[in-house]
Amino acid sequence: MAHRYSVESFDTTMRDITGNKKPFGGKIVILGGDFRQVLRLKKNMRALGDTSYSDFLMRVGNGNEPFVANDMIKIPDDMVIPWTGEDSMSQLMDATFPDLENNSEDQGYLLNRALIPPLNEHVDKLNDRVVSMFPGQEHTYYSFDSVEDDFQNLYLQEQLNGIAPGGLPPHELKLKLGALIMLLRNVSAKNGLCNGTRRIIKKFFPNCIDAVILSGNSAGKRVFLHRMPMSPPENLEMPFKMIRKQFPVRMCFSFTINKAQGQTIQNTGMYLPEHVFNHGQLYVGISRGVSSNNTKVLIKKGNAVDKVGTFTKNVVYKEVLTSS
Repeated sequence: MAHRYSVESFDTTMRDITGNKKPFGGKIVILGGDFRQVLRLKKNMRALGDTSYSDFLMRVGNGNEPFVANDMIKIPDDMVIPWTGEDSMSQLMDATFPDLENNSEDQGYLLNRALIPPLNEHVDKLNDRVVSMFPGQEHTYYSFDSVEDDFQNLYLQEQLNGIAPGGLPPHELKLKLGALIMLLRNVSAKNGLCNGTRRIIKKFFPNCIDAVILSGNSAGKRVFLHRMPMSPPENLEMPFKMIRKQFPVRMCFSFTINKAQGQTIQNTGMYLPEHVFNHGQLYVGISRGVSSNNTKVLIKKGNAVDKVGTFTKNVVYKEVLTSS
């Protein structure tokens, strides 16, 4: 996925070079990759013989899956873990990370499994639960928080430590050797240190973390991560500019639906304590897996009046799927 500024810069450059004010200087430009990943999914699913799953995904992605009461669609029964209380969370984790203790040193096992909720607050809770199951001694790094231009120290450290904005690592970063972590910032593209890449922790030091990159062109490369100052996203409304100095990582047994976009995860557990709220989120979440057998969905509020089964909202703005 490319940042919009990259495309806009290329557009401006082509207009300047050609002297033509049409988009991209009037040249034909092919942008690789499908925004719904339809072709890739359909090919993979049919190759596996799971055509009903691929057809269901296509209907969800196009907004054509039949709705019932309150704009809810039914999730296939073979994908659902019924909500029966907090015990259902344990069932979802067992389905996604079976026999975790005995497979904790298997990199392929860890890389091909993930829990996917819609919000960061749910990510933190799921990660904490999986980390507690992961063998080994826990190691905690604490952040140094401050407010820009706060010369009179109006904001207490305790208050700042309790703030957990999206896109920033937590104040208490709890890690274990051999566990998966995800980078939250672009540090060095040349060395494979890009936002969203996953790695395994090899060793802890007081001021750095020794880790190995698991995927991409730099897979297998050993890197050292250090604390760095970070601020919340600009679109987050805060009355001050907070600066958190912390390792730019978080545990990634779980990550948000948005963060999962573009990845293929063989064993996926989707957790929906609340229904999705944005276009395409449901499609992205359930299409990360490779079959209905390896994709499990837990929905807390999945009942519909006078209907049998488990239901959830599917938010699709069809106008964005049609060419103008």
